[in-house]
Amino acid sequence: MTTTPFMNREGMTRRRMLGAALAVGAAVPIGAARPAWAALPAPGPVQLTLPVPTGPYPVGTVSLHLVDTSRPDPAAGPGRPRELMASVWYPARKAEDLPRAPWMTEGALRAFLADVGFPLDPALGPLTAGHVDAPVHHAGHRLPVIMYSHGSGSHRGDHTIMVQELASHGYAVVTVDHTHDTFTEFPDGRVVTPAADIPMYPRDFAADLRFLLDCVEGLAAGHNPDVDGKVLPRGLLGALDPQCVGAFGWSKGGTATALSMLADRRVRAGLGIDGPMQPTVTADLARPFMMMTAVFTRAAMADVEEFWTHLRGRRLDIQADGAVHNSYGDNATLIAQGGKILGMTDQQIQDMIGTLDPARAVRIQQAYPLAFFDLHLRHRGQAHLLDGPCPAFPEVKFIP
Repeated sequence: MTTTPFMNREGMTRRRMLGAALAVGAAVPIGAARPAWAALPAPGPVQLTLPVPTGPYPVGTVSLHLVDTSRPDPAAGPGRPRELMASVWYPARKAEDLPRAPWMTEGALRAFLADVGFPLDPALGPLTAGHVDAPVHHAGHRLPVIMYSHGSGSHRGDHTIMVQELASHGYAVVTVDHTHDTFTEFPDGRVVTPAADIPMYPRDFAADLRFLLDCVEGLAAGHNPDVDGKVLPRGLLGALDPQCVGAFGWSKGGTATALSMLADRRVRAGLGIDGPMQPTVTADLARPFMMMTAVFTRAAMADVEEFWTHLRGRRLDIQADGAVHNSYGDNATLIAQGGKILGMTDQQIQDMIGTLDPARAVRIQQAYPLAFFDLHLRHRGQAHLLDGPCPAFPEVKFIP
């Protein structure tokens, strides 16, 4: 869950799992000596939590097993197409009696914890606000769609706070595990982890997003894209609007978001969350794009500044004081919780998530993506948040 970016030989940001924040709230390099923590509190299970979304609708979610027959899988060999796991999050009805989805599936979470060296019981992982297979809430119109691309070495649940927030306000959000650069579990029990010998580039992530768009169009037309014929939640078929699509991504996924927009005009607006934009994105993009920067800023990264100069539509660059790479996502609250459970000092926690208060980080990532997509996909909402500094968010700066 917590990672530190570094640049690989292709110059692309690479998330490497450095610690089990879910287990101990800490990040340590693989193979390095772990720091000496304060004494642990009395033993007992403590389940981490995610903040509830603020929208008027309960949230439903369903996982999908997808196969892109147009592309070979880079690891499976000849004749084996690209295989992915995805989830759809959406406004729901009659959801209160249905179970809530876990942040990660048990098999994927076990692999994640084993990779970072902490065999925590996966049952202690957080639950989301998404009710599994809940019926879709229909308000007389199709649902605008937003796609999500995770960072390198991450997983499709890594920005659940943002995802479930958007769904609670009436969006269908489609998230995907980029196989071979993620921790994912398939319906037959296979668990696939990040593979150092199978390079996955931003263009590969972008190709996954474009395939996801094809699946959205299929769902809108009443076709079930799940290769196992899974029964979908009531009302999902025909509910999505393929003419009203946005995308967002974190780190490497932010670069992939930009590439998918350049390659596919079906994506009307994009949000890059601290993306390094490497290799340099140099084509002009004439649709709205917002950047939420922390480490990969225009001042620090020539590639990010170069990308900025090619934005020809509405463009925004915001940055929260005290934010680091882990601040805009679930890490901000989960690391803080795990650190307190462990007895870490405030300084140790800040070294991983920055000095931006976790509660404020949550509000920022709930408010600004929603305002951006409301403005550019639904032409309504809290558009004033995007006009400049706001008294409600004094820590958010607009970079001209």
